[in-house]
Amino acid sequence: MAVAVLMAFPGVVPNTVGNLGSLLETFLPWAGLAVPVLLGPVLLRRSALATVSLVLPAVVWVVVFGGRSLPADREAAGDLTVLQHNVGEENPDHTGTARALARAGADLVALEELTPAVRPAYERVLASGHPHRAVAGTVGLWSRYPLTDARPVDIRPAGVGPDWNRGLRVTARTPQGDVAVYVAHLPSIRIRPSDGFGSGRRDQSAAALGRAVASESLDRVVLLGDLNGTLDDRGLAPLTSRLVSTRNGFAFSWPAAFPLARIDHVMTRGATPVAAWTLPATGSDHLPLMARVDL
Repeated sequence: MAVAVLMAFPGVVPNTVGNLGSLLETFLPWAGLAVPVLLGPVLLRRSALATVSLVLPAVVWVVVFGGRSLPADREAAGDLTVLQHNVGEENPDHTGTARALARAGADLVALEELTPAVRPAYERVLASGHPHRAVAGTVGLWSRYPLTDARPVDIRPAGVGPDWNRGLRVTARTPQGDVAVYVAHLPSIRIRPSDGFGSGRRDQSAAALGRAVASESLDRVVLLGDLNGTLDDRGLAPLTSRLVSTRNGFAFSWPAAFPLARIDHVMTRGATPVAAWTLPATGSDHLPLMARVDL
């Protein structure tokens, strides 16, 4: 019974101690694993109450997550195809990663952890299909279409110096008109015994990014980024309250070896994300996320 309540109303778990609410929400779909675990005891007891304790969480999981379990329609119509990827500082093959991204055929390619040492590899490989680019700090955007009005977006959490730059805003001149494109990499989360689910800095950056999106003058906005959080995580409310994302297909993107959560996102305002799915692993610890957007 408790499992069903937590899946349906995760907000009952507060963030006041160790951000336990956000921790639960990050891995919320996996709460459904409690159903097969309960199956054995239910079969042994064979009581009505035990049966309800099994059926109720199963029904709640289907209601809450059933739509996401359906595969994304990769052939769905859309005006803009976008690709989001944290290329990974420890990636041993950036040239191979760049080639895989180029073959994907996206109109826009957003990258994070784009350090000065590895940037030339992406510039060389992506240049032919994506001649327009904009970079700010360690995030960048490559595009088939002209880019204008590129500028950094200050999403620094408290206590971080001016050399930390993980936000970019640019106007993409698409055939359907101008689109404001944001690329962002929110701070990582660490789980420590001392402070639990350490999402404070991530939450501060999410709030700053939310304010930037709220003040955006263009009607159509596309946000591409490693947000280090899921759509269910209340810490991303400054973004999820202003932008929408496709909910079809789980598209878990991290960690690449055994994906547990979608922390890489394509979100929009004034446009409709119609499908999102992950691509095969590169040398990064994230999977690339591809999405189609209807402008």
